[in-house]
Formats: sequence, structure tokens, C-alpha cells
Amino acid sequence: MRIVKGAFIFFCAVSLLVSCGGEKKKEKENFSYENKSTTTEKEIENRNLANIVLIGDDLMKFDKTEIKAKTGQKVKLTLRHKGKMDVNVMGHNVVILKRGVDITTFAGKAALARDNDYIPVNTEDIIAFTKTIGGGQTTSIEFNAPDPGIYDFICSFPGHYALMKGKFIVE
Repeated sequence: MRIVKGAFIFFCAVSLLVSCGGEKKKEKENFSYENKSTTTEKEIENRNLANIVLIGDDLMKFDKTEIKAKTGQKVKLTLRHKGKMDVNVMGHNVVILKRGVDITTFAGKAALARDNDYIPVNTEDIIAFTKTIGGGQTTSIEFNAPDPGIYDFICSFPGHYALMKGKFIVE
């Protein structure tokens, strides 16, 4: 019995030593003092990108009423319409207005611009805008954030601006 017990203890000790020793050797083999940074230009560009996603629905609501970016930062604004209604019935877009633009006046002009995605022609009031989409659709735009300040954003589909609005804060 003593021999079996001793053999068992010996076997366990050898197993522990063998299993622990191999890993340390592998760690040493992979160790290097070299800087192996693999940051790509795309990763650096993505760090400087404000990736903003707004979601609209059939209840005429955006999921956010405040979005942020830094001055001069590249902004990728994605609009998703999670509703089911067609673009002609419940279309949504995002329009970021310049400071000082009266939302009601702008929305009145936009309501008359059906053939231009509800964006008034020859207007100087807009920083950026998406196309108008219907239920289940997605659209994106890219632009550079303007000077620091607080800017209004709305959906310019007729009647939506009263509920579908928010602030674009540029720091």
C-alpha cells in the first residue's frame, strides 16, 4: 500500500512540474523588447471619427435628443428607421441647422420641397442632412463638425419637426 501511495504522489508531482514548465517556456519564447504596435491608419482615423447613430420610428421619435462631436472632427451620422411604414407616409431624415435658424420657418419651407427630399433648394441654413428614408431603411452621411456651439437637428418631413428634434453639441 505504501508503494502505491508513494507512486501516486510521485506521479502527481511530476505531472504538475511538466504542465507548469511548458507555459513559462512559451511565454519566454514570445517575449520581445521590440515595439510591435500594429495600429493601422484606419484605426487612427476611426479614433478621430464621431460615429453617431440616430434611430427613428413610426411614432415620430428619435432615440436621442442630444448628439455630440468635437470641432473639426469627422462625423459619421447614421439614421436608421426601425418602423415599418413607407417613406411616403412616415419618412424620416436628419437635418442639422446652422445656429440662429428658426426651426418653424425652415420646416415650413422644407414641407414644400417634396421633390428634393424635404430640403429647401438654395438654402444656406443647413450644415448637413441625410436623405429621407422609410421603415426598415438606413442611410449615412459624413461631414466635419462645425465651430463649437449648440445646433438644432430635426426631421424635415412635414409635421415631424415638432417631435423629432434635438441638439447637436460641438465642443
